[in-house]
Amino acid sequence: MHTYKHYLGLSLFLGGVFLRKLMQYRADFLIGAFGFVVSVSTRALFIYLVFRHVNTISGWSYHQVLFLFGFSLIPRGLDHMFSDQLWELGRKLIQRGEFFKYLIRPINPLFHLVSERFFYPDGLGEIGAGIAIAIYAAGSLPIAMSPTKALMMLLLVLSAALIYLSVKLAFASLAFWTVNSLPAMNAAYQLSSFVKYPLDIFHHAIQFALLWVLPFAFTAYVPVLYILHDDCTLVYWTPVVALLSFTAAYRLWLAGIERYDMTGS
Repeated sequence: MHTYKHYLGLSLFLGGVFLRKLMQYRADFLIGAFGFVVSVSTRALFIYLVFRHVNTISGWSYHQVLFLFGFSLIPRGLDHMFSDQLWELGRKLIQRGEFFKYLIRPINPLFHLVSERFFYPDGLGEIGAGIAIAIYAAGSLPIAMSPTKALMMLLLVLSAALIYLSVKLAFASLAFWTVNSLPAMNAAYQLSSFVKYPLDIFHHAIQFALLWVLPFAFTAYVPVLYILHDDCTLVYWTPVVALLSFTAAYRLWLAGIERYDMTGS
């Protein structure tokens, strides 16, 4: 039986292999990095331009919204670093008959799949940009930090990353039934763009969907309410929602693998 230590060692080794392979194509890497910087800068500029015309949005100030935006990038980047390979499951692995290789090697198939793209640099850049923006915004906000809140923030970031992973895994696993689930993955992931802004500005139906259907609100909005205002109304649900989401997604993944074996596809 493989231990966590064994999988950690594999993660570091495979991540290093992927990075070395990626650095062989430095031009592609630099182009991707430049595109990411432009994307983040554009979204930050949009927030700045909006607040040149208004003082607050639904009670949120410029630096509060900027902090929310920065925080939202951190768990998303963490997920991006370690599970970006799941897009390949939805895009082509079932369709091209390439998934079978993950079932014949003596490691967990899910770990095997995601480990092919560990330490994806775009994710590291997303985390770095998120931390930088959040720190900058926090400098103009009266955030009362304590060791307890710092530990809670770490738990919230990890829980938020697990929610991203769970949604991605669930929709990628639909490919076992639909062959290609990329459109569904894209549609689900587009909803996560809402969490970069205060949930209060959206219609109640969207708020409900982002809290209890695809719980992206727990990846940024709920944690930031706690960080900025010590609002604990929903924050303690975040780890619970993350665990329930992953459990449901992993069960769907296992059901898909069972179906894949049964069909012999």
